[in-house]
Amino acid sequence: MNETNELLPTRHSLLSRLKDCDDGESWRVFFDTYWTLIYNTAIKAGLNDAEAQDAVQETLISVMKSMPNFQYDAKRGSFKAWLLNLTRWRIADQFRKRQRGVEHQPLGHNSPDETATIERVPDAAGPELDAVWDEEWERNLVGAAIERVKKKVDPKQYQLFDLYVLKKWTVLKVAQTLRVNPGRVYLSKHRINQLIKKEIDHLRATMA
Repeated sequence: MNETNELLPTRHSLLSRLKDCDDGESWRVFFDTYWTLIYNTAIKAGLNDAEAQDAVQETLISVMKSMPNFQYDAKRGSFKAWLLNLTRWRIADQFRKRQRGVEHQPLGHNSPDETATIERVPDAAGPELDAVWDEEWERNLVGAAIERVKKKVDPKQYQLFDLYVLKKWTVLKVAQTLRVNPGRVYLSKHRINQLIKKEIDHLRATMA
């Protein structure tokens, strides 16, 4: 299988290809794989949409700048932790920019009972961000596993799973809509759930 078409390819193979800044396909894979993870973490850290998008962009720029001399060594730390640190720094940058804006606002801009912006946002260096990152990492991993399985199974079988498990249709509604026996709906759920679990185990092992 061509690794550039995989979701969450092994860290070593993808990072090796990213050393070539002109490898547009590998950079596209990296962006498609991780931008949602970085964006959602930034939003939950307290950034607004525009700030979170800037954090994503700046994080990816940081990755790009790191690549020419980058040497991945799992013994020195996980890829997951490395990417979190880059993301954390860029989120902190956005908070600093916001604070500079607050400092230049005219006196009396905020109401007397309104807490200063910098006091209302979580600490980008604190443990809360680690917890958010772990949660979003798992969510991203599960989503990638589902997409990988979707590409491997029969489209009709996946549609049964999608309507019943992901869209929460009743078994009867799925069976009637797609004109299949209800037993086939249950079977599709079981088979695809097993495949997804295997993909999650594989991705968790390669992307730790």
